[in-house]
Formats: sequence, structure tokens, C-alpha cells
Amino acid sequence: MTARILDGKALAATIREEIRDEVSRFVEQRGVQPCLAAVLVGEDPASQVYVRNKQRACERAGIASQLHRLAETCGEDELLQLVADMNADPAVHGMLVQLPLPAQIRAEKVLVAVDPAKDVDAFHPENVGRLVQGRPRFLPCTPHGVQQLLVRESIEIAGAHVVIVGRSDIVGKPLANMLVQRGAGGDATVTLCHSRTRELADVTRSADILIAAIGRARFITADMIKPGATVIDVGINRTDDGLVGDVDFEAALAVAGAITPVPGGVGPLTIAMLLHNTLAAAGALI
Repeated sequence: MTARILDGKALAATIREEIRDEVSRFVEQRGVQPCLAAVLVGEDPASQVYVRNKQRACERAGIASQLHRLAETCGEDELLQLVADMNADPAVHGMLVQLPLPAQIRAEKVLVAVDPAKDVDAFHPENVGRLVQGRPRFLPCTPHGVQQLLVRESIEIAGAHVVIVGRSDIVGKPLANMLVQRGAGGDATVTLCHSRTRELADVTRSADILIAAIGRARFITADMIKPGATVIDVGINRTDDGLVGDVDFEAALAVAGAITPVPGGVGPLTIAMLLHNTLAAAGALI
């Protein structure tokens, strides 16, 4: 058996094209260009790459973008004032503060300060609560990208046993909540695993859909995968061999039924979903 490769890069290009057409119609009908504002604190290399990719994606989709740079040494009050200014700016429809933040700034306080109606990352407690209740304003970008990949690649979610390895607030927890909701893209039985899960390999081998989001290079080995299962690798780890995921990809190819590569899997879909949320925010705010 050789697993089918789930090409997230190609799917993201299709979704971005759809969004570009929607943005064009939106501008024509409303006379307003959607705008995404991002804040980058410090010089973290990975964060700079992420923000640059987001800016390029906005430009290609016809979405205006702003980038606000603050020094690594900036104070919490300075950042909070910038957030308040963007909250009050009617030209800004979506906004995000790139994580991680320097140690002197409390990320929780900053994320709570973002207007929930402009919180296109869906990190604000109000948006998290709405997601849990099944009435989201926005879906968080990486989990939404995973869900779109499964739906558009015709991977059956309803009734499937989904095992997610990793309980982060950014991926694991929100994705679990999304996949158990009633309706399209949901109705799964979800097991959320973490560092305290006993007999982890036994649990992962029971998965029809196995999602790795633990942040450890090649952590999921071939013997942890049920033959024919769909494997979604959310991890991005920098190693001496380059970028690798949380799954031992080459070994998993011989066991899985379908699998995402790293890079070129979930990552491009995250940015596509950010564009989707920015357009949705603009429609709700004007």
C-alpha cells in the first residue's frame, strides 16, 4: 500500500482563487476593500516568514493589509494601545497579533483586548465560547483548514473515530470541538490525546482519522497508525534535515490510506482560512 497524498498546497490555491472572486464581488457591491492588520513584535524569524506569507496572500486575493512592527523591547501598554487603535479603526476589518510574544507581554491579556468581531484568528474567549456552543463567528484558521481538507478530499468524517494528538488551544481543542458538532464536517467521535494519555499507540491505532499536532518531529511512527487510516500532519519542525512534520512521513506512506506532507499540507490552508475570515469580518462590520 502507498498512501494517497493530500495536497494542501493545491487545495489552498483553489480556495484562495474562490476567495479572490468573492472579494472582487464584495468590493463591487459594497465599495469597500476588506483589510487585515497584523502586529509583529520583535524579530522572530519564523514569525516574520508567517507574516510575510500572509501579506502576499492578501495582495493576491485583493485584500488590503497593514503590518505594524514593534520592537522586541516594547511594553505591554504600548501593544495594548495599538490594539485599541485598530479596534477603533473602521478601515480595519480583521486583525491579528502574531505569536509568540516577548516574555514581558502577557499574551492572554493582549488576545482578550482584540475586538471579537475583528478577531480573525478566533482566539478571543468570546469566539472560543461561540465555537464550543456550535454557533461560531469565525472558525480558527488551522483547524478550519484541516476540516476543509477532509471535506474536499471526500474523507468521511461522520461516524469516524478521529484521534487528535495534541491539546493546544490553537489546534487540538478547537478542532475536537469542530469535528463533534452536528452536520457537515462533523458528527465524528473524537479522542483528544496528550502527554498523559496512557498506551498512546493503542489509541492512535484505533483512529480512522489520525491528526498529529504535538510539535515533536516524527513523533507518530508507522506502528501507531491503523492500516488505511487518514493521517493529517499539522506539525512543522525545523531539523537538520529541514522542515519535517510530527509524523514519520516515509514510514507512514506504507501504512496510511491518505496522508498530508510537510511542507505542502495543512500550512497553506491556514492562510487561506485567514483570508476567508477577513472577508467574513468585513461583511459583518460594514
